[in-house]
Amino acid sequence: MTNDKWADVCNELQSAIGKNNFKSWIEPIEFDRIDARIARFRVPTNFFGTWVSQKFGDVILRHLHGAGLAVDRLEFLVQSAPQTPNAPQTPAVEAPVQSAPDLSAAISADADIPLSNLNPAYTFENFIVGKPNELAHAAARRVAEGGPVAFNPLFLYGGVGLGKTHLMHAIAWELTKNKPNQRIHYLSAEQFMYRFVRALREKDTIGFKQMFRSVDVLMVDDVQFIAGKNSTQEEFFHTFNALVELGKQIIISGDRAPVDMEDLDSRIASRLQCGLVVDLHPTDYELRLGILQSKLETQRQRYRDLKIADGVLEFIAHRVSSNVRVLEGALTRLCAFADLVGAEITLDLTQECLSDILRATSRKVTMDEIIKKTCDYYKVRPADLMSPNRARNIVRPRQMAMYLCKKYTTRSLPEIGRKFGGRDHTTILHGVRKIEELMSTDSQFVEDAELLRRLLEA
Repeated sequence: MTNDKWADVCNELQSAIGKNNFKSWIEPIEFDRIDARIARFRVPTNFFGTWVSQKFGDVILRHLHGAGLAVDRLEFLVQSAPQTPNAPQTPAVEAPVQSAPDLSAAISADADIPLSNLNPAYTFENFIVGKPNELAHAAARRVAEGGPVAFNPLFLYGGVGLGKTHLMHAIAWELTKNKPNQRIHYLSAEQFMYRFVRALREKDTIGFKQMFRSVDVLMVDDVQFIAGKNSTQEEFFHTFNALVELGKQIIISGDRAPVDMEDLDSRIASRLQCGLVVDLHPTDYELRLGILQSKLETQRQRYRDLKIADGVLEFIAHRVSSNVRVLEGALTRLCAFADLVGAEITLDLTQECLSDILRATSRKVTMDEIIKKTCDYYKVRPADLMSPNRARNIVRPRQMAMYLCKKYTTRSLPEIGRKFGGRDHTTILHGVRKIEELMSTDSQFVEDAELLRRLLEA
């Protein structure tokens, strides 16, 4: 078979397996020869040849037959010592890929879960379950059992400090106990991007693919980080598809639902929506009280003489409602302060110690208040913010009000959109992102946002 003949077969293969699979797995292999009814190809690595043989061997053989070639089987050869420029032309040493190798042997040791990245406190035992997070907890528990599940991927999303990362770590800890032989890889989306960029820089994309496509469970935290980063999204999409086709479990977290991530590749958003998408809702009073009661037990182990008056935890649970991190931080500060001054934790001491936190969360800000304060500040009418007017002196105040509604209320993007004249949730997200972008480059917008915050909290 000539190289021209192989090129014809490649054209057929691209149509049969798709452009992305062809580019990732067929394009890098090189036709060598047909000998004794065996078609031989050169491949970059042993793993690469194994993958192509197992995933695409049959379809390659079928198209070779279709081209009128007498081939009974395929063989993939790894060239172990490539020739360097000006080096003596000695024959290359070639090693055939084993017909049925142990794939786990080809996995980089780096593919094992780095346990040092997991917080030992983030376990299921330490996760307080309530109405706002019970579905997310149940789904995480099911995946952590390590058996077959009806949904893949599992996508957890919610605001800051609601327990996404806690559940991700808890799944990883549980899987290491339930399935000790499984290859589990947990990392943030930011780490995924840095590893991909490093692989590009070091010309080791094959090694990158080898590692990420060979795990049993892939866990990616804060996927919103790669939104807008096209090359990283492209590789993430191919990794995602390869693992799903192999029946491997994927668990992903983000700060918003996939459809609300404006710069996330539509193909990725679509794939994520095919699994189970679970929202961790803002905490309610019962859940916050349960968290405080649990954390108080931990504090008692640290401070043996800790005394706390009745009603203090209930008071904090009512007043501190922003997120779990602020809630836990408030209790930690309060216990440390009481220990330092040698006093019982009373309501008076609590109000003194947590005055700044209580002031910031003293009352719920409504969208109506935000719109009124924003209009007063920028000297525009509320009707202007609801109108389709695209004048610059209207657009920026409108976007600022959208940003403040998203930041200081628990309203969803569609709810905010309805408030602003029936706008689509993507329009609201664009407005929020625009203000965040402007705040990163223009100190005036930072000052405007801070002054409006103070007006709202006054």
